[in-house]
Amino acid sequence: MKLFKPLLTVLALAFALIFITACSSGGNAGSSSGKTTAKARTIDEIKKSGELRIAVFGDKKPFGYVDNDGSYQGYDIELGNQLAQDLGVKVKYISVDAANRAEYLISNKVDITLANFTVTDERKKQVDFALPYMKVSLGVVSPKTGLITDVKQLEGKTLIVTKGTTAETYFEKNHPEIKLQKYDQYSDSYQALLDGRGDAFSTDNTEVLAWALENKGFEVGITSLGDPDTIAAAVQKGNQELLDFINKDIEKLARKTSSTRPMKKHFTQPTVTLLKQMTWLLKVEKLISH
Repeated sequence: MKLFKPLLTVLALAFALIFITACSSGGNAGSSSGKTTAKARTIDEIKKSGELRIAVFGDKKPFGYVDNDGSYQGYDIELGNQLAQDLGVKVKYISVDAANRAEYLISNKVDITLANFTVTDERKKQVDFALPYMKVSLGVVSPKTGLITDVKQLEGKTLIVTKGTTAETYFEKNHPEIKLQKYDQYSDSYQALLDGRGDAFSTDNTEVLAWALENKGFEVGITSLGDPDTIAAAVQKGNQELLDFINKDIEKLARKTSSTRPMKKHFTQPTVTLLKQMTWLLKVEKLISH
């Protein structure tokens, strides 16, 4: 399959947790440039309530989505379930849009955000990020009949993006000449691409590669764009206690080879061989060599 090789490479890069780098860069507690309208709950308060509130996407398969039975599924959900289990409480998932992920933390509507949250300097001013658990860059998917393989091809065309994402920020900053068509929901963005309302769609490469495998007639012509980014859980600014708990849990999961099992449930069959070889602590080079 044409997409299989780049998908393997991208997923290898994505799911190899560069542990030494993570330990040196995780945790960004400090003063916030914004105002906090409601104080975050302590771990004791979370335990007393019996419930951990986690913000996730409800329409971003395979990371966070609602299945036909109305249940949350996805890789972020697996991580959230583990965090709640280790706290000894139940989990309550709350759907968010890309644009309001930080706001839900600031206003204490959730305790943790796991909505495929890319770490950026601007977001660090609003929330505190835990150790990263995924590595991504941007990708661009388009119909095979009008395949986009270079950013220059997007001049004079319409690129679909989801509001509040790194894709929106990247193209507004680096390619103002490209016309952007914006949607609030990921599901709306994909539907716009399917309906032909835009020429291409850009978001995390891991996501568009998986989506293209399930949607005939589409291909990821640009598999890596911009600088690589990391994905991490986030808490309200200054909530060091909960941040420390998440970091310790991430470190614990990173030492377990079984931590890759959730990945197998949420990616298409062509990725199974790769996923069987993965553990969170494997080097990127080792993953790609297999």
